Amino acid sequence: MIEKLKTGALIFLVALSLLQSYFLVYRMPGIGTTVRSDLDYVNAELIGEPASIENMIFPENIIIHLGNNKHTVLDPSTQFYEMILKQRIMGREFKGFQRTPVSTVDWNEVRKNDIGLELRFANGIAVELLQKILKLEGDLLFLNEKIDRIWIYKVADTEEVRTFFFSSDGKTMYESVRADLTVRDVQDYVGFGQYLPHYEMIAGELYIPIDPIQANELTFGYELYSPEQMQRSLFFDPSTILAVEDRSGSLLFTDGKRGLQIEQNGMWINFTNSAATPSTQNSANENVYASVEFVNQYGGWDGTYQLLHASTEAEAKYVRFRKYIEQYPVVDLSPFRYGHMRLLLQQGVVTEYVRSLITLDANAEQRVAKWLPAGETLKKYLKNYARRSEVIALYPALKAVPIENNRLQFNPVWAVKLKDGSEDVFAEAYPEGYVPQKQTAESETTD
Repeated sequence: MIEKLKTGALIFLVALSLLQSYFLVYRMPGIGTTVRSDLDYVNAELIGEPASIENMIFPENIIIHLGNNKHTVLDPSTQFYEMILKQRIMGREFKGFQRTPVSTVDWNEVRKNDIGLELRFANGIAVELLQKILKLEGDLLFLNEKIDRIWIYKVADTEEVRTFFFSSDGKTMYESVRADLTVRDVQDYVGFGQYLPHYEMIAGELYIPIDPIQANELTFGYELYSPEQMQRSLFFDPSTILAVEDRSGSLLFTDGKRGLQIEQNGMWINFTNSAATPSTQNSANENVYASVEFVNQYGGWDGTYQLLHASTEAEAKYVRFRKYIEQYPVVDLSPFRYGHMRLLLQQGVVTEYVRSLITLDANAEQRVAKWLPAGETLKKYLKNYARRSEVIALYPALKAVPIENNRLQFNPVWAVKLKDGSEDVFAEAYPEGYVPQKQTAESETTD
């Protein structure tokens, strides 16, 4: 009897061993196996570095109002811009927000007579995101707003400082009646701008310099991130990928659900993912966080980028980022695309990803000083611009031009933002070596 039990136990153990071996060889689902869905990706080697959303939220410029209808404009990454934003604004508290119509204050008079400053945000920024860089406390109505400018000023002939946050709807503003700011703070802001180039405001709240401003033409070498590397990271099963070349010469990789279009001789990609579940209800702020995380994993950030919120309803579903080189943004213009990223998400999944595969060298190999037109000359250019009635912002920028030996040249230009959210260039810098004359006697005797 005992021998029979031993034989039975031995047979059972042998059968169990064979069954375990079968599972290990054929990976039966559910036993020690991680199942991947069609929406998973493979971590990729990065073009640039990971970044946090805090680094991408900053004003497109700071306008200092000097009184007597004099103004100056500070661009990102310049000394006084950084001192005001990081040392004088970001550490302060803004509380006690009271909602009121924009029309309750005569802003033309404030602009002309009261010293202070404006922080302007491209197309507006959600308060939830703005809280990443500023200490804001307000009610639910304020916290659900999108802000396109902050105006801090000292009321003329008083010791009163007022602080307003403007809604991007153009009709509503919120006054912080318990802002941690003093008259001395405002006077310090204005002191930073006393010896900088002066600007004047023209129709449409556009600020133009009275005298020409100097900007550098920059030349960078670059390397290309391989389209094959991006392909391997964005497709689940490389064996199912089909490569197709269209009439324009663009190469398309597809597995039937995803598509990766390679353009500009391997410099630009447009990735689409139809495998994502359609959704009509997206959280804009959650999409921003998800977009930053996606880029961190699949490409990274090759420099400084600014979060751009959409200015039109048709573009509201997209999350966009604009590249800065030193203090100026790069305009994204056909036929050569560079400097912007755009993502579209559905329920937290990226369904479209558009970006450059170029990564610039750390330092410019050449700098050439040039001058951008100003004053009456700039007004004339703007007046003759075919889409003048659509202009909502004007700013110095850089236009990328590819040149020989894997290099990009960035030419200083005057750019405009139009009502439809697009950008355009309407004036170039003067030729190298040309030094324009100052256009007003006032600028010769600036305080």
